[in-house]
Amino acid sequence: MVNIANDRGTSTPAVPVAAAEKPELGARGRAAVPDTVFTVTGRTAVATRYLLAGIRLALGWVFLWAFLDKLFGLGRGTPAANAWLDGGSPTAGFLGKAATGPFAGLYHSIAGNAVIDVLFMAALLGIGVALILGIGMRIAAAAGALLTVLMWTAVLPPDSNPFMDDHLIYAAVLVLLALLGAGTTWGLGRRWAATPLVRSNTWLT
Repeated sequence: MVNIANDRGTSTPAVPVAAAEKPELGARGRAAVPDTVFTVTGRTAVATRYLLAGIRLALGWVFLWAFLDKLFGLGRGTPAANAWLDGGSPTAGFLGKAATGPFAGLYHSIAGNAVIDVLFMAALLGIGVALILGIGMRIAAAAGALLTVLMWTAVLPPDSNPFMDDHLIYAAVLVLLALLGAGTTWGLGRRWAATPLVRSNTWLT
């Protein structure tokens, strides 16, 4: 188990050789290797926290930028003529034209649907803001993982791999960030967790 919460490690008292038990013998009479607990402490713990915070902010910007680009048609992934504010659909292009594989028919049928557009844009905005602020990490991780896995199913099989692509990696990293409490460094996660609402509803952390 990895422990990155403590900056300082705890010392383990030395055990006299005479008092130490004999190691258990494994196969062919060899001494079995005991299980050890890997603990991240000191500078490594600090560096790990900041690295996780940086990854959290980067992923948050990925989601938030996708929202802004589709909302205003900033010209990166969405032309100005297709901006959502100008009547364009944020899902029509990807789901209607790029979707392939066994679920292509389903995605083609919902492409451009107004309800799907709202849900998609709300997810991008909510996940992006939550990650950047470091609040609601559990919800953001669950929603982000679900969204990226759904996007993975829309492009099966991936172009450069039999089954693995960056969408699945994003999903795994989002869950990892939530499990390791990455919202407390360079974020408002600690203050968020201390609010009465979150203290009585821990699933909001």
